[in-house]
Amino acid sequence: MPEFRHILTRSASGVTTIILNRPDKRNALCPLLIDELTQAFDQCEASDCGVVILTGAGPAFCAGLDMDHLATMKAHTPEDARHDAERMTKVLRTLYDFPKPVIAAVNGHAIAGGMSLATIPDFTLAVREAKFGFTEVKVGFVPAIAASFLLRKVGEGRTRELLLSGKLIKAQEALEMGLVTQLVNAEELMGTAQALAQCLMMNSPQAMQAVKRLLVAHSSHRLDEELREAVELNAEQRSAEDFREGVQAFLEHRRPDWPSMKVKV
Repeated sequence: MPEFRHILTRSASGVTTIILNRPDKRNALCPLLIDELTQAFDQCEASDCGVVILTGAGPAFCAGLDMDHLATMKAHTPEDARHDAERMTKVLRTLYDFPKPVIAAVNGHAIAGGMSLATIPDFTLAVREAKFGFTEVKVGFVPAIAASFLLRKVGEGRTRELLLSGKLIKAQEALEMGLVTQLVNAEELMGTAQALAQCLMMNSPQAMQAVKRLLVAHSSHRLDEELREAVELNAEQRSAEDFREGVQAFLEHRRPDWPSMKVKV
């Protein structure tokens, strides 16, 4: 694989490990990292690897979209906003549709888009200290793209609870919801992920790929429609006054003063 700026890849014994590598930013998702992650999965699909492990460098798995990047969106055009939304949709759809088994080794907090990366894979191993949450509403954003994947994972009730509250949940609660497959001690995380990968490698690659194609086919057409709607809402929300105020408040470490709560005369 080629050298990436924000992604590390390691391959051994038929297993490729993809590492989100912006530890100073808690592996926040900037456009380049998203594009590189998509490319890395495309290359894994074309390679002879049998299983992919996705993890993060440093103490966090992924903090979601880079807030510094989001703050600049107000200077961009609607077309830029739509392209940004499509970029995130593409990487999540690539992960969802990926024909080989994927294991998320969640080494720390997985927030917003990072929670999607952590919970869309076939298996999610998480350290006990990890926290999860779709916190977008706290900055005036809408987790539109994540919603479709989350609905398929936990149903409408849990999806409403997580997306509307924006709350963080502990790894144990994520396990009980079915978002996490197994809790692991931090020092055992990668060893456990590798052991699971080797177990999967004992199975028929053709049969596992057939299973994944079958499951994806059941929801493919509906998901296509949902994601088109989500991209439009995601792009529109980036020009909303509440979103601009929410991002600015986050960067200034203060409570948002929501424009939509002000009385209009």
